Amino acid sequence: MTTAPRDTRPLPSAPGVGYKAQHYSEIIADARPVQWLEIHAENYMGDGGRPIAQLRHLSERFPISVHGVGLSIGGEGALDLEHLARLKHLCDWLQPASFSEHLAWSSHDSAFLNDLLPLPYTDATLARVADHIDQVQDSLGRRMLLENPSSYLAFAESTWSEPDFLRELTRRTGCGLLLDVNNVFVSATNLGFDPRGYVDAFPLDAVGEIHLGGHDTDADDHGAPLLIDSHGAAIADPVWTLLDHVLARSGARPVLVEWDNDVPDWPVLAGEARRAAATLARLHPARTPEAAL
Repeated sequence: MTTAPRDTRPLPSAPGVGYKAQHYSEIIADARPVQWLEIHAENYMGDGGRPIAQLRHLSERFPISVHGVGLSIGGEGALDLEHLARLKHLCDWLQPASFSEHLAWSSHDSAFLNDLLPLPYTDATLARVADHIDQVQDSLGRRMLLENPSSYLAFAESTWSEPDFLRELTRRTGCGLLLDVNNVFVSATNLGFDPRGYVDAFPLDAVGEIHLGGHDTDADDHGAPLLIDSHGAAIADPVWTLLDHVLARSGARPVLVEWDNDVPDWPVLAGEARRAAATLARLHPARTPEAAL
């Protein structure tokens, strides 16, 4: 079981964005309405240089969320202890407001796969993932959030629904959850389930962050719609609509805009954050920190 977190500045129930170095000067000059930033852990595991210097400066002004992509929480093998040690070093000096990872696997033996791959929801998977979460939380000395995946297929051997699987992980490990609304919409379209019903079944009380991102539209071999979680486009209108449903049920939460590929100029990204700020203010005006739009 995890030890108590050492977070000093919690994420506000306000919009954040995934930080990209090309936006550094504009963020320093005027970040409105953004009130927190997310970084990908693997980009900041070195000991110095301009990226670390800029991150130190940003951390003095903004709460920072660290988002990992390389732990392979769902992998069958043991966690990479060297990677975990580098992650601990980053969290120890940065003291982020939040740390999160994906419910996925991305490594096999010594090979690292440049993808976040799904896993079946079985009792054996549950036990393995819970053990890995406990190991991460004990090593970092902080609670982690686990993100729901975007799915393109369903496993016949699964015996748990995804919301129930995630709920049980929170019960066993004390971890929190990161609800990616775009991932819900992508998975619902690809697998043919109701995204609002998924949200209604989700353990929203455990959610510490909400993510929004863009997706690409394709078709499968039979011509049916296939959505790809690309993080390379504006957030689609149905995802914004689903966010309304989430926030109406969850209450105000930190909301992050992710845009990792084909990254736009800062005004475009800030515009997406303004839409998130307006949504929060409309649904929860009394609980949303004031921010100039």
